[in-house]
Amino acid sequence: MEQQDPVYITGHQHPDTDSVASAIAYALFKRAMGVKAIPCRLGKLSNETKYLLKRFGFEEPMLLEDARKKLKEINLDSPEAISPETTVYETIRLMHETERSAFAVTDHEKKVIGFVSKSDLAKIGLGDTAVGIDLLQQTSTEDIAKTISGRIIYDDPEIHLNGKVSIIAMTKSGTDNYEIKDRIVIVGNDPVSERKLIQKGAGMLIVVWAEEIESEVLEEAKKYHCPVIISGHGSMNTSRYIFFAPCIELVMRRKPVVFHEDDLAEEAGAKMAKTRFRSYPVIDEEDHLVGYVTRSHIMEYRNKKIILVDHNEFSQSVRAVEKAQILEVVDHHRINDFATTQPVSFRNEIVGSTATIIATMFRENQIPIPRELAGLMLGAILSDTLIFQSPTTTKKDIDTANILAALADLDIDQFGREMFSASAANMNQSIHEMIVQDIKYYDISGCSSMISQCMVASINDVKGREKEIQEAIDRLVKQKGLDLLVVAFTSIADEGSIFFSAGEKGEKCQEAFPDHSEGGHDLQKGIFSRKSQILPALTRAISE
Repeated sequence: MEQQDPVYITGHQHPDTDSVASAIAYALFKRAMGVKAIPCRLGKLSNETKYLLKRFGFEEPMLLEDARKKLKEINLDSPEAISPETTVYETIRLMHETERSAFAVTDHEKKVIGFVSKSDLAKIGLGDTAVGIDLLQQTSTEDIAKTISGRIIYDDPEIHLNGKVSIIAMTKSGTDNYEIKDRIVIVGNDPVSERKLIQKGAGMLIVVWAEEIESEVLEEAKKYHCPVIISGHGSMNTSRYIFFAPCIELVMRRKPVVFHEDDLAEEAGAKMAKTRFRSYPVIDEEDHLVGYVTRSHIMEYRNKKIILVDHNEFSQSVRAVEKAQILEVVDHHRINDFATTQPVSFRNEIVGSTATIIATMFRENQIPIPRELAGLMLGAILSDTLIFQSPTTTKKDIDTANILAALADLDIDQFGREMFSASAANMNQSIHEMIVQDIKYYDISGCSSMISQCMVASINDVKGREKEIQEAIDRLVKQKGLDLLVVAFTSIADEGSIFFSAGEKGEKCQEAFPDHSEGGHDLQKGIFSRKSQILPALTRAISE
């Protein structure tokens, strides 16, 4: 049965509580439908989100870095390998048995040190005879005997081989007309000829059609340092197989084309197009073989299957999302640059939180919501609606929150206060850390913009740090190459927000949210929502 590809469910970059809770909740919803769904995040979690996950016993979702598949995420061929000591003959047999066209060569630590393909081995059988001669000169008696199914009758440490092979056919002149010095000589079971060949300087004697070697022959072999092998084949097959006796270490490619398991399949395919092999070793960070990637793998793979929650703009989504298989969108934001190559399920409602939509989907499909999940989704709704103070709040949000509160056995007001108290920005953080925790990118009429919202227990926590804040956002504007950066410090207790801005279009924030007091940064009463208040006001100011 074919393994089901996972479906990754993710919120937006710089994830807030609604984004993360919606990914978790919708993954549980899809699993109830039989889908292998995995909740994801696209960045670090806020204090608020961490608090809620810990309170209700959920693990942090996995970090999704790219919509494209890495090699370790596709079905690679299994990581069979050979050692440097494996003979060419054994390698050919393994290729036939496993229907592989190549093998990685690994050392005793299973690290890839070489690679050999059928085309490499073909050079031995079909290439210039000089190749085979050079290889046999470096081949051990043991490997030769093993390859020809033979028995070593005598071996000698002072072996003298030049790698050439002679097959002796008896004539009237016997062995007189043969130049066999330092050669591997294949001969029939003729003790007289065997002794003469050894005396003439044969480097190795291979005897065919014999059961034993006479003692006089062995004495001569010891005297002239000539190993003797009885072959398990006749003359023809012995002469054929002997050239496949060299070990793979002598013929392998020592700097093979390899890929790392974290390489993108897309990039691996581009590199393959510049080479000629059919399969390539894939290694981990310690150079251990983990499998093989083939051209067919690259032709057949598809990028990740993704469901977007709490966003639909590609600029706010995972890297290379436009190359993913987007299956669904569940969102409550404006529809901006969303486009796909195939139809998708798209559910967008005018509510204050994506969690409201997903809770509704559980109820529509009569799927029970566990108590812990109800608490997490309630936290997401209260977070995105700022405990119903945000103008984006709808009756449906309030009704859904009440249902979830009942399921989780929570008092909304008390739970909301505990959540915001525990998750308000830690004023011991650097200003930069506070700003980037919840920041989103927007293209507003060609103006490259980012809007950050920092929840604080009290606006007084920001007082006295104005210079530090302005310097931090000035640096961030330059780092990001923005036309406009707006930072809103929002306090539910103070019922509003104060604003800081930077960039060439920084004055547009002043037009949208003017400061009247000396020194600026007035509390803008009733301004809570980035989506329905801050972004529209900035859009109007920039457009005008």
